[in-house]
Amino acid sequence: MKQKPKLAQGRPYLAIPGPSVTPDAVLGAMHRAAPNIYAGELPDMMPGIVADLKRVARTDHNVAMYIGNGHAAWEAALVNVTRPGDRVLVPATGRFGLGWGMVARSLGLETDIIDFGKQSPMDMDRIAEVLKADDGHRIKAVLAVHVDTSTSIRNDIAALRGVLDDLGHPALLLADCIASLGCDRFEMDAWGADVTVTGSQKGLMMPPGMAFVFFNDRAAAARARLDRVSWFWDWAPRAAPDEFFQYHGGTAPTHHLYGLRAALDLIHGEGMEQVWARHHVLARAVWAACEAWSTAGSFGMNVSDPAHRSCAVTALRLQTPQATELRSWLESELALTLGIGLGMAEPGDPARDGFFRLGHMGYVNGHMVMGLLGGIEAGMRALRIDHGAGALDAAAEVIAGG
Repeated sequence: MKQKPKLAQGRPYLAIPGPSVTPDAVLGAMHRAAPNIYAGELPDMMPGIVADLKRVARTDHNVAMYIGNGHAAWEAALVNVTRPGDRVLVPATGRFGLGWGMVARSLGLETDIIDFGKQSPMDMDRIAEVLKADDGHRIKAVLAVHVDTSTSIRNDIAALRGVLDDLGHPALLLADCIASLGCDRFEMDAWGADVTVTGSQKGLMMPPGMAFVFFNDRAAAARARLDRVSWFWDWAPRAAPDEFFQYHGGTAPTHHLYGLRAALDLIHGEGMEQVWARHHVLARAVWAACEAWSTAGSFGMNVSDPAHRSCAVTALRLQTPQATELRSWLESELALTLGIGLGMAEPGDPARDGFFRLGHMGYVNGHMVMGLLGGIEAGMRALRIDHGAGALDAAAEVIAGG
């Protein structure tokens, strides 16, 4: 019997919701000898990096950079605006909202969580009830995740600011844009976020290793009222350094900075409006395919209302254990890696094998998304997973129509 040829040879496609695909221009910029960290090109390019980062977040205020991941950004934001014993409100729509609350508790903050579950966005009326009851204004900050990477729910940050403003509540609004910055439309200043956190490995198209905290004057004033902030986490010297080493609290992440410069050039060369538009069209193509697949069998999208879906990540389900079987087949047979269903079931629960996610963030284009969807279609056929027809046609129609 003739053996079936393997089709996984060639460049792998990591279609998980971060780390995202790293552009060749970024990899090329990072592939160099270590630079001088005291003078010359590296220190000279930092003001431009700062300015272009702020353009991505749509803010005229401040940015502090850290060597770390998104969890580092969470902690950096919190320790600069709160002290142990302060109260914070966390409206959670998935694992990462709950995770930010866990970090807050570890810092000695009284943490009130409103858990909206895994399929619904924030309910502004419920949040308003909690804030209205806080007549002593003990709540110092609201920790809101713009896009929860686990559930793919996109929340309305501007509406949340509207709730705070309508009630005259002075709590700071902290926005987690780790999954969304550079993918889903986000406008820090226009939407009224006081602090925005993100990481390097998603919409910024970089390897993991850098975290960014943007903050406005209200947040800076909260920092100034604190008795102390640890030397490393203090954002003040990072945002307004007297010497180059203060940008990063010591030795700079040299090669990441060269990669970041290249990534920002790609983003602004395309233009933020076009970046958002591209992600929206590609996401609609993914949704069109998924909706077609969901007309038969157990295939389903986690977020039913397109208005609440992220343009960066899509959370999906199949009958257990078909999601894990599909991911395994795609990785071994096509070199296509999909994301696990993070946070959708507890560790050790067999239900975890029924969830998976698609990352369509950062350096992605039409043919990559069509290849991703075609791979999934092939995998479901190979594994005889029941699914609806017409998915690739539906996606192609979106791509063709723009």
